Amino acid sequence: MNITVNANNAFYSSVGGVLFDKIQTTLLQYPCGKVGSYAISNSVTSIGGNAFSQCAGLTGITIPNSVTTIEIGSFAGCSGLTSVTIPDSVTSIGGIAFQDCTSLTNLTIGSGLTSIGSYAFDFCTSLTVIYFQGNSPTPTNDLTVFSDDNTGTVYYLPNTTGWGTLFDGWPTTLLAANSAPFAISGGSFNIQPNQFSFTITSISNQDVIVEGCTNLANSVWIPLATNSLTTGTNYFSDSEWTNYPKRFYRLSSP
Repeated sequence: MNITVNANNAFYSSVGGVLFDKIQTTLLQYPCGKVGSYAISNSVTSIGGNAFSQCAGLTGITIPNSVTTIEIGSFAGCSGLTSVTIPDSVTSIGGIAFQDCTSLTNLTIGSGLTSIGSYAFDFCTSLTVIYFQGNSPTPTNDLTVFSDDNTGTVYYLPNTTGWGTLFDGWPTTLLAANSAPFAISGGSFNIQPNQFSFTITSISNQDVIVEGCTNLANSVWIPLATNSLTTGTNYFSDSEWTNYPKRFYRLSSP
């Protein structure tokens, strides 16, 4: 379950059972026997090809702002991932990078991305929404990127460029600036043995993302769920809250 490298090795190193290059700027291999979430070190600038491939037990990944490249097949077959946030620092996502991530439902992509490789999200059969924070990456007409997926929606922000009515075959939607306000209803907090929950209120038909982090001083916010407030309210519960000494939540528009 762990990869161990002799400290005298001139080319490779290991930290916490994970394999890196000697200076730990490239994450080369994550042991597939590991289960749960993993936070990549701030020293890493590149997630190597197939580094997390077939790690079905990986349920969450924190990618720091130091990473600029996600190489080919990096997360292929990570069927336990449900949401991923790619930071602004990442400029390229390699081919088949997230292929067969069958539980992935939503994806947030930072403002720095300029290119997505072929079949990057092939067979991500649960993926329904992608939130782009920056300009449209290239290519914009590669139908292989979402091959074998159900058609979802690509959301993009005002004052970004390159967006058309379709992105790699998926319809696009411009997000309105300053979307309608939303809030956690007073008195709706509820702690139970296996979950922490609350009710979100807003105008009808508003989508609200619940994000979580564990450290406000060095915050990395991870999308936990996208809630459709069809009637103006929605009930959110977090069954994983007991896995953390403390967890903070915030609401945002897609």
